[in-house]
Amino acid sequence: MEYLEKLLKTSLTEIERLLTSKAVVGEPISAEGSTIIPLSSIGFGFGAGGGTGKEKKAAAAEGTGAGTGGGGGIKPVAVIIIGKDGVRVEPIKGAARTAMIDKVGEVVNQVLDRRADRKSADAGSEDSAEE
Repeated sequence: MEYLEKLLKTSLTEIERLLTSKAVVGEPISAEGSTIIPLSSIGFGFGAGGGTGKEKKAAAAEGTGAGTGGGGGIKPVAVIIIGKDGVRVEPIKGAARTAMIDKVGEVVNQVLDRRADRKSADAGSEDSAEE
């Protein structure tokens, strides 16, 4: 069962790294003289199990097994808006939530594309330097 313990410890360490207050209260964004702070709800489920077995009738039959699994989600629920008129909390509902999730997906894809472009450019410059 040592394998299961290592697997469980590794999984929980990664989950702990992901579940931080920054995931719930996002980084402030400044726009048009106001500061916007996104608020999210996090849900997460996790499970682990393991087992061993021996077949008494077949001398060579043995078995062990271990596994972990989890799933989670982050849902934007509101934004705090700090502006010249004061502070207010605006809930994000329905279509606005869907639009926000879509926009986040677009931004993530753009960042990943830029990273890939930079890596390609860096690899190309290394090849040029070798020639």
